[in-house]
Amino acid sequence: MAIVMVLKRLVVALMALVTLFTAGSGADYSDYCGNYDFLRIAAEKQQRGTLRVMSYNIRCDDVNGTQAADRIGIGVRQILEVMPDSVGIQEGTAVWMKNLDARLKLLYGWVGVERDNGNDPRKGGESCPVFYLKSKFKLVDSGNFWISDTPDVPSFGPGAACRRICTWAKLKNRLTGEVYVHVNSHFDHVSEEARVQGGQIVTRFIAENFAGVPVVFTADMNTDANSETYATMTQNLIDTRAAAADCVAFGTFHAGQDPNRRADYYIDFVLCSNDFDVAAYRTVTMGVDGRFTSDHFPLYADLKFKAER
Repeated sequence: MAIVMVLKRLVVALMALVTLFTAGSGADYSDYCGNYDFLRIAAEKQQRGTLRVMSYNIRCDDVNGTQAADRIGIGVRQILEVMPDSVGIQEGTAVWMKNLDARLKLLYGWVGVERDNGNDPRKGGESCPVFYLKSKFKLVDSGNFWISDTPDVPSFGPGAACRRICTWAKLKNRLTGEVYVHVNSHFDHVSEEARVQGGQIVTRFIAENFAGVPVVFTADMNTDANSETYATMTQNLIDTRAAAADCVAFGTFHAGQDPNRRADYYIDFVLCSNDFDVAAYRTVTMGVDGRFTSDHFPLYADLKFKAER
């Protein structure tokens, strides 16, 4: 089994290298993060025996006038530098999804639908897909639900500016047989009532459907750790930033401006069930080629399945 694992890692590394060179950097633009003096945190080598879970709001539109199409190359490279086992993407518009699908397909499979009508997100709208390393994990099951009183159909939560969706994937490690569920969402940016409802719906869905199954939750929750939404979500899930044995963190939303203005502003989260020990947490602020890849910083946690669950 050890030899097979080594070979699989070599194949993954080779595919990542090929993808890296074909991704490109997109058009040049002046939205550099190099002009600001802030803590630069790089992605690090994953600890052996851990599961790396990433959350990444890729920004659906422009960052200080720079359009998504001009950030796709460095966005892909950002994911490859972290090399997560699974990643929850927020704001996956059609231009992003077509390119992420094409440029990462050697490595990653994905699940998700467009939030406004439940269709293929490569054709329009916005989505919250889950990408996973397909050589390492088998997709066991997946699904989507809306954050509203009618979760089975595209719909709005109370006072929400947008329809909000939650996508999940149940994944099984092809070698070890370990199973976990990755749940991913993006809570409303306008309505606090909708965010609170989102926390309640997601918490209830996990409890009703995945009792006894290890769960990770990634999201741009559009609220911080002092909110009712956060309190609801952390009733049964652990904030990996708070629990990590090794934590190097920075505020997750910078708006394309001086990150120091929001150095303690955390609205993006990786949460997990008590089935894991949290080995490490990072907010990746290094950027790519000295540039912001989004108006959010990506973040990840390295998790270890507990021996006794």
